[in-house]
Amino acid sequence: MLRVGLTGGIACGKSTVAGMLVKRGARLLQADTLAHQLYRPGTGVYDAIVRRFGREILGDDGAINRSRLANAVLPSRIAELNAIVHPAVIASQNQWMADVERSDPQAVAIVEAALIIEAGAEDDFTKLIVVTCDFERKVERYAGRAGVSLEAARAEVERRSAAQLNDDEKVKHADYVIENSGSLDETERQVENLWKQLHALAAK
Repeated sequence: MLRVGLTGGIACGKSTVAGMLVKRGARLLQADTLAHQLYRPGTGVYDAIVRRFGREILGDDGAINRSRLANAVLPSRIAELNAIVHPAVIASQNQWMADVERSDPQAVAIVEAALIIEAGAEDDFTKLIVVTCDFERKVERYAGRAGVSLEAARAEVERRSAAQLNDDEKVKHADYVIENSGSLDETERQVENLWKQLHALAAK
């Protein structure tokens, strides 16, 4: 089985690329979905986050409010949050990949996560894909996704990007790069070429 990490900065189109790979036959785990599960009340991660950052990060229903949490940790306390969340996410990712390998030894198993490199999880993967795009495209995509103005989106992209390696640094770690500033058709062509290589490696 081929273990593949898929990463990139905020609003660069990681999920779009992941969806294109799934359409071609890849198995996918999204670390953000996994983190949502780990954030649920009653989990050890939930309890540790609330102890560290206080009940001000909770919504009226007692669940962690992701926006309030982001406001509490970005940019100066992100390392504290990551120290709680990353070990649990990495353990769950590795368990998922082991389960996929048992059920499908020739699978291309992809974990989509923003902080693979920053979390020290790079060595858990055989290959690493980095998705990049120019800053203004990130701003436009974030504004469209979040329903906010370009000015607000620019500030939020800058804030969240400060907690990650920049694109140039991520690319230094990449086995494959998808440049996603252009049209969907252009991205599809890159993904098709990439898939042929991944599929061939998984079949060996």
